[in-house]
Amino acid sequence: MFADRAKIIIRSGKGGDGHVSFRRELYVPNGGPDGGDGGKGGDVIFEIDKGQNTLGDYRHRRKYKAEDGKEGGKRRCHGADGADVVLKVPEGTVVMEAASGKVIADMSGENSRQVILKGGRGGKGNQHYATATMQVPKYAQPGQPAQELEVMLELKVIADVGLIGFPNVGKSTFLSRVTNAQPKIANYHFTTLSPNLGVVDTDNGGFVIADIPGLVEGASQGVGLGHEFLRHIERTRVMIHIVDAASTEGRDPIEDVYKINKELEDYNPEIAKRPQVIAANKVDCIYQEDGENPVDRLKQEFEPKGIRVFPISAVSGQGVKELLFYVKELLSQIDLKPLVFEQEYFPEEELITDNLPFTVVRDETDPNIFVVEGPKIEKMLGYTNLDSEKGFAFFQKFLKDGGILDALEDAGIQEGDTVRMYGFDFDYYK
Repeated sequence: MFADRAKIIIRSGKGGDGHVSFRRELYVPNGGPDGGDGGKGGDVIFEIDKGQNTLGDYRHRRKYKAEDGKEGGKRRCHGADGADVVLKVPEGTVVMEAASGKVIADMSGENSRQVILKGGRGGKGNQHYATATMQVPKYAQPGQPAQELEVMLELKVIADVGLIGFPNVGKSTFLSRVTNAQPKIANYHFTTLSPNLGVVDTDNGGFVIADIPGLVEGASQGVGLGHEFLRHIERTRVMIHIVDAASTEGRDPIEDVYKINKELEDYNPEIAKRPQVIAANKVDCIYQEDGENPVDRLKQEFEPKGIRVFPISAVSGQGVKELLFYVKELLSQIDLKPLVFEQEYFPEEELITDNLPFTVVRDETDPNIFVVEGPKIEKMLGYTNLDSEKGFAFFQKFLKDGGILDALEDAGIQEGDTVRMYGFDFDYYK
């Protein structure tokens, strides 16, 4: 069964605790502290697997947990780091926070691998806490706790063009004619149950096309399988709206266009504004004795609105080449960068409370170095992936929103000075 949604719980690894121990050797009666540091907890990482096309693997297992870091040992032995858990997903998967629906990561385009939850940093052993006045420290730092989050995975297919229209208007037949896709085709009065993708080759180039499963009235309110399928059109740039021009089932093709467009408008107004082309299908079934040709009616209704109408027969191939050529021309006028959903939810933010204190002081040995410390800073650095562009952007936002930049300004920092935070050094620029 095609699975394009899954709800799972992910948990990063807890950082290993630092160790408390003292050097005990023959002829060294008062050895100093030698407790080792704890290992870092494992990360939860999402990664694109080109060989997958559904989320079926996540239907039968709900929880995924990275390994905890190991505790530090005697003789300054560092605890082992916990193993990461890498979750493979098909390209086009959007990872969202389950309760709010906010995007955490869009696994598409260049974003082929992303750390979603960072493992807790390992605690420092008591070797780090020896001072002139405290030579036998019996304290070691605990490891940072794990992060846990419920996420919703949604697969939104990646296609340049989407085929839309009521069930049984010929979308699957059209797709099988113009691409190498092989959808099941029959005179069904219900909809195809999964999107079918195919690649179209034309004289003026090629593009990816998707048969978005048949929509029905009320789809935008969740009637039938509306919400299950409407998400697949969110990445498409151009829509081919296929209608039954011959009215073989007694429906008016003009009314069909308006009904489907109303569903798109209700679901997402931005999608409804995207370029559309009408494919007046089944022209080989039109038997006209008197009255107006239905294709002419469609043209009179929609072409003044800027929507081209092409009479086609998906069975015989009539008019299909002209339609595809026009669609490719439309695509060439549109920015072809992948449509990627921006990150809206940062798991790190949920673990940092604004009321934790921090201090800003000048370094005693170099007045151009400003040392920032406090549990708020330590916690943020422990959970934020500064190696990633998004993680560093969050770090900068944290410094601004948390009042740390203002505190540095008040302390007299100048451009080019250094900000030091728990082993990290940053150059300061406005």
